Amino acid sequence: MFMDAQSRGESPRMKWGWHYLAWAGIPLAIGLALARYAGPGLPTVAAKAEKVVGSDWAQHLASPLGLFLLQLLVLLVVAKGAGALLKRLGQPAVIGEMAAGLMMGPLVLGSLLPGLHGALFPASSLGPLGMLSQLGVLMFLLVAGAELDLGALRGRRRFAFTVSHAGIAVPFVLGVLLAIWLYPAHGPQGVGFTAFALFVGISMSITAFPVLLRILADRGITHTPLGQTAIACAALGDATAWCLLALIVAAAQATGWITASVNLLCVVAFIALMLGAVKPWFARQTVKAGSEGRWLLGVLLLALASALVTEVLGIHALFGAFAAGVAVSANTQLRQLLISKVEPFAVTLLLPLFFAMTGLRMRADALQASDLVLCLVVIAVATVGKLLGTFSAARSAGLETREAWRLGALMNTRGLMELIVLNLGYELGLLGDRLFAVLVIMALVTTAMTGPLLNVIERRRSP
Repeated sequence: MFMDAQSRGESPRMKWGWHYLAWAGIPLAIGLALARYAGPGLPTVAAKAEKVVGSDWAQHLASPLGLFLLQLLVLLVVAKGAGALLKRLGQPAVIGEMAAGLMMGPLVLGSLLPGLHGALFPASSLGPLGMLSQLGVLMFLLVAGAELDLGALRGRRRFAFTVSHAGIAVPFVLGVLLAIWLYPAHGPQGVGFTAFALFVGISMSITAFPVLLRILADRGITHTPLGQTAIACAALGDATAWCLLALIVAAAQATGWITASVNLLCVVAFIALMLGAVKPWFARQTVKAGSEGRWLLGVLLLALASALVTEVLGIHALFGAFAAGVAVSANTQLRQLLISKVEPFAVTLLLPLFFAMTGLRMRADALQASDLVLCLVVIAVATVGKLLGTFSAARSAGLETREAWRLGALMNTRGLMELIVLNLGYELGLLGDRLFAVLVIMALVTTAMTGPLLNVIERRRSP
């Protein structure tokens, strides 16, 4: 009467799985039948029991842990689903995850289904999500710093230095000029024009080094001359941009010139210590077989301690984690250990929470119809600055025209690093709600346009 499990293409484990389901279903069916057809008293008892159990389940679901697990499950499913969809469309999966985080916030989900959004993400529950997302960013920046192998720039340092800094300087200047127009309407109360303009300038200058690596890998050009040049320029540019950002944040956080000077001196001393003492020490170490766990624990402790130091210095914990990663980058074994052990956990589980927190920070009324023009202007300024700055410097350094344009398109990738910078500015009060939303959209658009822009350049310039 029953077919053999192997004849149906089932494994013995699947066979036993069906048997377990069948045996579990028998008492369930009997219970439902009794509840439906037994005497009049039993349905009443069953209804009351169902009400009590349902209320108990709802109470557990509404508990802090239950709600947190539900939020984590929903965010991961939506983020990974959107990432898979975007990857099938030829875009890096991280763009889909970033967009999913925005969709789960008040701007989209809160506007379409306010009741569902309010039940799933009540304001009182965002604290644990925020702290865990910050931990994810710390771990991600630790790995990003470890991947920033500045020692691999031998032979390309002069070219990388010229191109990367031109790719920072031009959009930075354009961003400061744009801030003159933005400040009257979008400058937060109590924030001076200098701090506002400097932050807008640096937000236009960021290149997402990790996302750039994924784009190069997806297109199969990582080991080509263009790919290696782009990696060198992005690595050096990211290091410079983060140093500038640290100085800007230290100055913005200070309450006076004396405090600002002390903070800046402390920042310089911290960077000198990490690069001059800690990094050479790591370069001399050898990770022996069986000691990987102890080394991994030591690096994580260093990252947390460095994050605490920079948080105390007033330049945010993110810089400390990144500096710890740069120090570790001198040791190839430790770099690979972080990439294999820490990066998958941070990228798979924790970063979707950061994307979600970015979306949850946006207000439902953050964007207005008139902001469409503002979005277009900001995207145009950011794109033109990166393209022209990189192209002009690359051409002056001897790179052919087609490759210079392709390099400029790659440097226009902002992605996750830009979101980290923007969230930092929002936390410090340097950005208002509307400009924060506009700059987040700019980060998404400029990252998503990298692939299509490269395709356009290659078609128009190909013989």
